[in-house]
Amino acid sequence: MTDAECADGSSTINREHMSARDVVHNIWTGLHLSEAALASVKLPGAEGPALPSSFKIGTLAQASIALSALAAAQVHARRNQIPFPQVTVPLEHAVIEYKSERLYTIEGQPTPVRGTIGGLHKTSDGYVRIHDSFPNHVQGTLKLLRLPLDANRHQVSERTAKWAAIDLENCATVEGKTAVYALRSYEQWEQLPQSRAISNFPITIKQVSQSSPDDALRIMKGGNSKCLQGLRVVEMSRVIAAPLCGKTLAAHGAEVIWVTSPNLPDLPVLDREFGRGKKTVQLDIHNDEDHKKLLDLLRECDVFIQGFRPGSLASYGLSQEELIKINPNIIVANMSAFGPEGPWSGRRGFDSMVQTCSGMNVSEAERAGQGEAARPTPCQALDHSGGYMLAVGVMAALYHRTIKGGSWKVDVSLAGMMKYLRSLGQYPGSTGFEAQDFKRPEDVPERYFESGDTAFGTMKSIKHSASIEGVQVGWDRAPKPLGSDSPAWG
Repeated sequence: MTDAECADGSSTINREHMSARDVVHNIWTGLHLSEAALASVKLPGAEGPALPSSFKIGTLAQASIALSALAAAQVHARRNQIPFPQVTVPLEHAVIEYKSERLYTIEGQPTPVRGTIGGLHKTSDGYVRIHDSFPNHVQGTLKLLRLPLDANRHQVSERTAKWAAIDLENCATVEGKTAVYALRSYEQWEQLPQSRAISNFPITIKQVSQSSPDDALRIMKGGNSKCLQGLRVVEMSRVIAAPLCGKTLAAHGAEVIWVTSPNLPDLPVLDREFGRGKKTVQLDIHNDEDHKKLLDLLRECDVFIQGFRPGSLASYGLSQEELIKINPNIIVANMSAFGPEGPWSGRRGFDSMVQTCSGMNVSEAERAGQGEAARPTPCQALDHSGGYMLAVGVMAALYHRTIKGGSWKVDVSLAGMMKYLRSLGQYPGSTGFEAQDFKRPEDVPERYFESGDTAFGTMKSIKHSASIEGVQVGWDRAPKPLGSDSPAWG
C-alpha cells in the first residue's frame, strides 16, 4: 500500500477513477502479494451502476469476491506448484450474492421480514436508527426509553422525539449496551475523532510472533479438489460480516467449525444462509468443560475468526497473546464495527448503524432526491464487503505465514469498508438509482440458484459467484440447527 494509505486516516484517499480491476490490484498489491497473479482474473460485466444506489457497490462487490477467490487460488497454486488458475466473477452474479440472505427460500417460502421497533426514528434535533435484530438489544432500548417490552414502533418514536440524537446514541451505546446511532452527514462524521482513527486501507495484517515457516503443514499438501482443503477454521461470530468470512473459506474447502453460545438468541433467517458449508457447535465459554473443548479446537486450528468487540474475549483467555501459547502459528481474524483504534473501538455496531452515523444514509438520500432524511443502500454492502475482505486477509496471512512463519493478526471493520466504498466516489446527480434491483427471489435469474435438502426443508439459495479453473467451488454441508455437531475435527 502507499504511504498515504498507511497514514492515520485523517484524510480520505480519492479512488474515484478505479474500476473493479483497479480495486483488485490496489488491495492485492497492498497486501504484498504477487502481481503476476492479477493476470488470472476475469471480471465479466459492464462498468456502471449494478444496484440502485449512488455508491459503486457493484465495483466493490465484484472486486472483493474476486480477491477472495484469487487468494484461495494462490494457496492452490503454491501447494501444487502450478501456475495461477483463472478466476472468474461476473458482475451481476456478484451483486446478487451481496443480497443472498434476502433471496433464499425454504420450501418455496421467502425469508420473513425481521424487526419490530428498528429503523429511523425522529428525535428533538434530528434522527436516530435503532438496531433490533437481537432480542436483548430490543429489550435494552425499550428499558432505556422506559417502555414496556411489548411497546410498538409508534410508542418508541414518541419517546425518541423527546431526546437529542447524540444523547440517545451515547446512552444506548455506552451505558445501555445496545445499538442506537444518530443520523449524521459526512461533515458531522468527519468532525469526530473516530473518523480519523480508521485506516484508509481496509485490511490490516500483522505478524505478532516468530516461528519457522510451516510449509510442511497439512494446508500445503497438494492434490486436493478444493483450494483450501485441509485448512481448519474456528469461527465465533454473529450477523453477516464475520460469518460470511467463514462461509467464504468453506466455499473453497476449509473445514469451518462455527461456535455459538447457547446463552445468545438464534437468528434463524441469517443463521441458515451463513451456516452453509459449516459444522455448528454450541459451547458456553463460562462453563469450564465447554471452555476446555473450545481451547482443544483452537489448539489444532489454522485460523480463528471472531466478530466480537475488540478485547472482549480476552477475559476468557482468548486473546491472541494467550492463544499463541497453545498454537504458535494461529491466524486470528477480527471483524468489528469501528476497528481496533479510536474512542469508538469498543462500541457495538452493525452495517446499518455505520451507514447511519457516517453520513452514507444522508448522502444516499440527497442523491436520490426523494425528500427522505435517510436512505440505506439496497444491500448490506459493508457487511458483505467486510466478510470477503476478512477472508482475503486470512488467506494473505496464510500465504505470508508459509514464508515467514509465526502467528498473524488480521483486522477488518465495517467503518473501514465504509471509508473504502466512499473513496470510490458516487455516481453524479441522481445517476445510479435507475439500476435493476433484486428484491425478491423471482427477480433473480434461475441460473444463479442452487437447491438442496436441509434440516429445515428444501433450500433454494444463491450459488457462489466465483469460479476457479480446475477446482471445485461451493458448499458441501447444508445449514442445520445451531449446535448440531460435536466439537471435533474431521
